[in-house]
Amino acid sequence: MDVQAKIPGYILPVIVFAQFAGTSLWFAGNAVVRDLQDAFGLGAETVGDITAAVQLGFITGTFFFALLSIADRFSPSRVFLFSAVMGAFFNLCVSLFTGGLFSLLLFRFLTGFFLAGIYPVGMKISSDWYAKGLGKALGYLVGALVLGTAFPHLLREYTQGLPWKAVLWATSAVALSGGVLLYILVGDGPNRRPGAQFEWNAIPKIFRYQPFRLAAFGYFGHMWELYAFWAFVPALLAAYNALHGTEIGISLWSFAIIGIGGLGCVAGGYYSQEVGSARVAFGMLFTSGLMCLASPLLFLLPPFLFLAFLLLWGFAVVGDSPQFSTVVARTAPPHYIGTGLTIVNSIGFAITIGSIQLLNNVRDIMGNEYIFLLLLPGPLFGLYALWQLVAKGVEMRP
Repeated sequence: MDVQAKIPGYILPVIVFAQFAGTSLWFAGNAVVRDLQDAFGLGAETVGDITAAVQLGFITGTFFFALLSIADRFSPSRVFLFSAVMGAFFNLCVSLFTGGLFSLLLFRFLTGFFLAGIYPVGMKISSDWYAKGLGKALGYLVGALVLGTAFPHLLREYTQGLPWKAVLWATSAVALSGGVLLYILVGDGPNRRPGAQFEWNAIPKIFRYQPFRLAAFGYFGHMWELYAFWAFVPALLAAYNALHGTEIGISLWSFAIIGIGGLGCVAGGYYSQEVGSARVAFGMLFTSGLMCLASPLLFLLPPFLFLAFLLLWGFAVVGDSPQFSTVVARTAPPHYIGTGLTIVNSIGFAITIGSIQLLNNVRDIMGNEYIFLLLLPGPLFGLYALWQLVAKGVEMRP
């Protein structure tokens, strides 16, 4: 019988909600960064520092999870639950125990560490449930990550009268509920392969396969741009306000610009059923690369066009992410899909630290109008890898 036909209809929505809930921890610190600066006397560079701390934690966690093949050797739903509990706890610690920059960065690092058991493990759970239409399933899943990433900005917009700690308490509660629901209602998928044995050389073994390597390289180029763009969207909006004397709502529009990427992920997921994931990723990455190139010109536009182009950028900049993950999952050895997804995430997020810190360090020199030009090499590198992948006819299935 067709296993796919027997999948209950609630499975994907629960996975999607759990992914949204867990990843709401990601930018919780960024949403209250101005409050943190006021509370602890921190400098303007704090936005880059706390973003990098989460990314470094995620990199460390994903490398640890990949090295030990945790998502392949153990129940993914249990790993997800444990990670959601621990991530929620350390996110909460920022509001309970932070006394300065060191403790703030430590707790954000530990939150990022346990996000390694949420984002890539959620994709592993999806691949275990959906042997067919994985690009569409991951489109919803990464779309949930995008909304989770944007959610703290929206939460802060509508909790202006409440203490900043309320944002952290709310995101921790949401993350915990997602982990519990996924464990109880979803569990492990019917396509899950028997747990792989621990191998120290599993990672280099996976990377020796050229199609997997090309898929990974495309993802790395995409990641050079993505999180740096997200991290500095508020700064970009503030710079436009300062230049033109406008009053664009930074929190609300940050949510909209980041959050619209969820629609990009879902739309790309459906279109991948027609043309294949690699081609969808190529089109999205090409669009966001053009936006990097044109970024200085955006500041010359009137507000409605400025925001319209930022929405387009937000739509495309992450719309390729689920399709990259689909290609990675389909080119990885079957017994090491979880490990392949995790190590690619680990390296990809390590790259984000470089781009975030680069923009953080040159913004006073170049100005916010020009720093996004420095993101252009990422899309160019990713497009070159994808072009080779498409030319070889790899991963052209819907």
